[in-house]
Amino acid sequence: MFETLSTGGTAAVPRAAQTPLPDAPDIAPILPRQAKTVRDTGLEPRFVADLVLKAIQGSGKAPLPLLAGKLRLSISVLREALNPLIAEQQVEVAWSGESDIDMQYHLTPIGQRAATEAIARCRYVGPAPVTLASYRATVERQALRHADAERVTAAQLAAVLGDDGLAPGVRGVLGAALHARRSLLLYGPSGSGKTQLACKLGRLLPGPIAVPYALIAGRQVIRLFDPALHVAPPPLARQQEDRRSCDARWAVAQRPLVHVGAELGREMLELRYDAEEGVYHAPPHLQANNGMLVIDDVGRQRMPAGELLNRFIGPMDTGFDALTMQGGQAELMPFDAAVVFATNLAPDAVFNDAVLRRIGYKAAIGPWSPSAYRALLRRQCRLRRIDYDEGAASHLIERLHAQSGRALLACYPEELLDRITDFAGFAGCEARLTVAAVEQAWASMFIAADAEA
Repeated sequence: MFETLSTGGTAAVPRAAQTPLPDAPDIAPILPRQAKTVRDTGLEPRFVADLVLKAIQGSGKAPLPLLAGKLRLSISVLREALNPLIAEQQVEVAWSGESDIDMQYHLTPIGQRAATEAIARCRYVGPAPVTLASYRATVERQALRHADAERVTAAQLAAVLGDDGLAPGVRGVLGAALHARRSLLLYGPSGSGKTQLACKLGRLLPGPIAVPYALIAGRQVIRLFDPALHVAPPPLARQQEDRRSCDARWAVAQRPLVHVGAELGREMLELRYDAEEGVYHAPPHLQANNGMLVIDDVGRQRMPAGELLNRFIGPMDTGFDALTMQGGQAELMPFDAAVVFATNLAPDAVFNDAVLRRIGYKAAIGPWSPSAYRALLRRQCRLRRIDYDEGAASHLIERLHAQSGRALLACYPEELLDRITDFAGFAGCEARLTVAAVEQAWASMFIAADAEA
């Protein structure tokens, strides 16, 4: 499977780190078909009725289009759910327009009591969840490991990486890992650009995919969709979606790119119950399904590195992960995410031999060559509209870096230029790349003894 493994400390990758899809696709094959009956939803009639009661209670007077938008259910399903509630005198028509679509509904005193009882059972009010079986099937259909799935080409990788100063051998490792759908370990000193590189690799995952707003497991609701992680495709694709009879309980999104770092703890890898909302929140690796999960700063988490890695070995092999709810109920969740591990520690100090063998590919991300470093500085200057000066660049590389013994790492040009801009802004002048400006910025980054070393 595609082993290559963002609630708490889950980090959403900045929008700029994800590339919009070049063309608006035909999304009809992506989303499941619209449910026309309550039975089609896969949900128990009582659960659907409870959702309707809670939605009306929260709205006061609720027309059918409002209920459809809030619960993401078709008008035909809502009518089927409303009929017995009207017959039981829990709901009544508050206002009627020229057509039945204009009807507004409100709760009777009996319905108010029923809604209160429904909230006691489950406080969730929102898009109707999809069944776990439906979710498993959709994740499987969208899995990247399929033999006929689109593969990353050398040209695509080169276009995304650009002039990143990576040696051809490293680029080859990255390309092979993406092509083979296998896990990847990026290791090297802090500031070498591992996280940024991992996010760039995530941009290569083909999309879009269908993501449910929520799941139902047993009688429990699990929130899955996060707009910060499940980024919408171009507007045209969404317009195509509106014109088709698709299940609105699913959103169309680009393949997610989810990032977790040193904040990761055991509790973040499990379903988290929210007593106020009465729902569970999905852990990061569940939200990353059909996309990429970047586990950064391995070895610095609030759990032993060996335990962290062992936590994923089984799911990477089987494609499933057992998650436990309150009361000990365990549910088998699908697992199809590209895992990229990143660490600034020596790999053999973090991973044992058995774990290292289970990680498909390893790539050392280290200092840049002087020519690549100059190119990066020039590119960063261009982005900030700062005139590039070759003499200042030479002073930075041949004097400041050389004398301090600091490697040419990817983090330094951006940080230096940000500081040059800050100093210029405070002085009320234009930011310029000069020897004096570089000296001033460099001195502000390190302690005096280090700067004079």
